[in-house]
Amino acid sequence: MRKVELKPMEQMKYETIKNLVTNNGNKLNAANKLGISLRQVNRLIIKYNEQGKEGFIHGNRKKSPHLIIKVEIKNKILNLYNNKYYNFNFKHFKEMLLENEKIKISYNSLYNLLDENLILSPKAERITKRKYRDRIQTKIDLNESLSIQEKNLIIDNNILDPKDNHARLPRKKYGGELLQMDASEHLWFGDKKTHLHAAIDDATGMLVGAYFDHQETLIGYYNVLKQTLENHGIPNEFLTDRRTIFDYKSLKNPKPEYSTLTQFGYACEQLGITLNVTSIPQAKGRIERLFGTLQSRLINELRINNIKTIVQANEFLQSYLDKFNKQFSLINDNIPQVYEKINSDTDLNLILAVISSRVFDRGSALKYQNKYFQAYNKNGNLMNFKHRTKAIVIKSFDNKLYCLINSDYYKLIELESHESHSKDFDLGVEKEKKKYTVPNSHPWKSDSYNRMIERAMYKSR
Repeated sequence: MRKVELKPMEQMKYETIKNLVTNNGNKLNAANKLGISLRQVNRLIIKYNEQGKEGFIHGNRKKSPHLIIKVEIKNKILNLYNNKYYNFNFKHFKEMLLENEKIKISYNSLYNLLDENLILSPKAERITKRKYRDRIQTKIDLNESLSIQEKNLIIDNNILDPKDNHARLPRKKYGGELLQMDASEHLWFGDKKTHLHAAIDDATGMLVGAYFDHQETLIGYYNVLKQTLENHGIPNEFLTDRRTIFDYKSLKNPKPEYSTLTQFGYACEQLGITLNVTSIPQAKGRIERLFGTLQSRLINELRINNIKTIVQANEFLQSYLDKFNKQFSLINDNIPQVYEKINSDTDLNLILAVISSRVFDRGSALKYQNKYFQAYNKNGNLMNFKHRTKAIVIKSFDNKLYCLINSDYYKLIELESHESHSKDFDLGVEKEKKKYTVPNSHPWKSDSYNRMIERAMYKSR
């Protein structure tokens, strides 16, 4: 008798039915255990009695799927592409296979087949070429031998050439016309890596703002923007990374009127600043070169000044910016500026804010960051709003909380879990407790009280 090997699920079915038949068990319990009906249990009992353990082997065991591509067809496709349809892009090649060779294959299956054999499409994007290049470069670094396909890939596609070739661009004509912004993670000071957020003027090369933070954060970029606005004015355009901090488009509503602006994008919109993003580092080469310069200079400056914390580093940057700009920027070339002045009534704390939507509950309070808040008007009076009233919560740059309801601003004050003051017990002066004296007429003292009265009357005689 040949040995029958079952998979875990098949083994569980076999053991359950075996115990059911051997011990004359309950079919309903067996059905619940296996998650099947009583009718299926009866079928398994019949299969067990007729075939034994072998009857529990799945019928598709050792069968090839009917959709699998045969090895002969794969070899034919590869031979056709290498000898007849070379330099065809993969989609065009798929069409030719169906039209001329009567071979029907899906695009994904064709792409995977050609990719496994290191065949690169003439229309391959940079990310695909980079994947091939990194794979080959790793082999070269490890002194591993390259296959014939990999060698041909290097020759035919110049796969080990520089990753991206971008022509040098001239500087913008006016200062403030374009600012490039980014953040750099590095061991700037201490023993932990931090992120330096910075912005540079494309026309003048001036470092207009810089700020350290533990991570690349919205607060870091807000501080850079605030420095720019206070020291120079409102720029015309920002060019940044394609990150969610700057750019996010809703997938459900791709129309412009329904697109979702991020917090930073909203702040730029309020100030009239154009915000553009790019995924190509070379497109914002000035900020990338700036970080190269700072990593060779600023680190040493921070070390010799014994800077150990982020607070100390940000204080040091305030004086370092002037020193850096005097040495490296083109401020002495009389380049015209197009920065706009900020209106005196503009509140930057409300513009550089974090905005979110909330609704009031039945207790006229809203929940924000796991805490409950109530709204107060300008006169300090508590405002009661209906259940489900929508509000826009604004966390200002100076960490104050406001809410906007129907174009009216209200201050949010945290609702404490317990009262901080008691009108009965917190009077400023400790209340003197009244001392209780047991009266002489109390039953406990009646005997001694009567004796005292008798002694007093006796002495008075």
